[in-house]
Amino acid sequence: QVQLVESGGGSVQSGGSLRLSCAASGATLSNYCMGWFRQTPGAERDGIATLYSDDNIGYTESVEGRFTIYRDNAKNTLFLQMNSLKPEDTAMYYCAAGVSYATDSCTFNYWGQGTQVTVSS
Repeated sequence: QVQLVESGGGSVQSGGSLRLSCAASGATLSNYCMGWFRQTPGAERDGIATLYSDDNIGYTESVEGRFTIYRDNAKNTLFLQMNSLKPEDTAMYYCAAGVSYATDSCTFNYWGQGTQVTVSS
């Protein structure tokens, strides 16, 4: 059973940076496709960055060029480096792990508990 624990959230001013971490236990992350999602109250959870099993990466348009998803296999941890943060990036951020059934696809089965990011103007 994969267990994921996020950390690194907090409050930052517009233009600042944060790095989120997603530590895994119970499985080796490199065997899974991984993703970061975010959710604001009353809204759906949206995927923002995905690291596929073939190491391809996809970003949603709103974060491309500002956010970077990467994995440290030695630490069995997924990261999300967030730069040039904007107030609209304020959300609860979740990491997830899953299985790829096709190229550049990921079915997410395991979720962390989330970490809050707040960006003030």
